[in-house]
Amino acid sequence: MEAVGQSPRGLTVKQIARRCDFTVATTYHLVRTLAYEGYVIRRENGTYVVGLEIADRYRELVLAFRGPSAVTDRLRRAAAETGYSHYLGRFIGGRIAVTAAAEGPRTPPLDDLVPGYDEAAHATALGKALLATMSADQRWRFLKEYGMRAYTSATLTSPEALDSDLAAGDRRGMQIEIGQFRQGLACAAVMVVNDRDPDRRVVLACALPPAELMSSAKVVRTRLLATAHHLATVLAEQ
Repeated sequence: MEAVGQSPRGLTVKQIARRCDFTVATTYHLVRTLAYEGYVIRRENGTYVVGLEIADRYRELVLAFRGPSAVTDRLRRAAAETGYSHYLGRFIGGRIAVTAAAEGPRTPPLDDLVPGYDEAAHATALGKALLATMSADQRWRFLKEYGMRAYTSATLTSPEALDSDLAAGDRRGMQIEIGQFRQGLACAAVMVVNDRDPDRRVVLACALPPAELMSSAKVVRTRLLATAHHLATVLAEQ
């Protein structure tokens, strides 16, 4: 599926076999099964592309991630009241992922930050808030495994620099980043649920213009904490 999904022009069975290091016979069997189930589609020229069934599985994944509809309703309300896009994040299989999102009109579109996005933990306030719940050893192991790619010239790319930044966020009561994930954009995040079980930890973040975060950080934190409190109540009822 990854090989086909990364090739918008489609792949023949032999091309899929080469890329996946399978025998052609095995690949024919797998492709026939996937085509029957709707996960790939055979075009007239004999190549295969991803099928519409993938969209159905993605919708199911989003529903499972976001939780009850009251969660989405509250995120949308926060986005409408502030104009800022809001996001929820949590640990999924040991990675840090966006699990729900509501777009606000004053935040530039962020095509990356959609449910399921599991990169840039060190460069987003959402990721930082969850990284801050780890011990130093756990965090360094995480960063060693997933790396610290420079998304902009402002991205923190060393564990030591990130540790200092997280400590400042703890003192502030809110993790932030300014231009570290996208130039001309800032993000702030607070905890919703800080459970002993990492898989139950949830954070809330919003993305906004840098000038507004720098001039109104206390207001942003107050609003985030109010929304986080409401979300914690909703999630506790699951």
